[in-house]
Amino acid sequence: MTIAIIKAIKAINPSAEVSVNAEDFEQITWLNGTAVISKADIQAKQAELQTAYDNKKYQRDRAAEYPSIVDQLDDIYHNGIDGWKATIKVTKDKYPKE
Repeated sequence: MTIAIIKAIKAINPSAEVSVNAEDFEQITWLNGTAVISKADIQAKQAELQTAYDNKKYQRDRAAEYPSIVDQLDDIYHNGIDGWKATIKVTKDKYPKE
């Protein structure tokens, strides 16, 4: 995933009123007196947000693989907390924090 220009702009100035046509720095229209943010500042914020996104890949991978909450509760009921922890540990070990 590539961080969009508009997402970077809103991260810098959440109240910015802006129109971005495509992902082109030449097609940004600043609206209603919103202060212009430089291309360099937007690109720096994009890089920062991209790094934060990339660093959390393990969380997205884990979330996709964990059993549903219903199944986890059933696991706790039938196997206790220690059994549930063993089930969850398999996914945590497969996708460790980096």
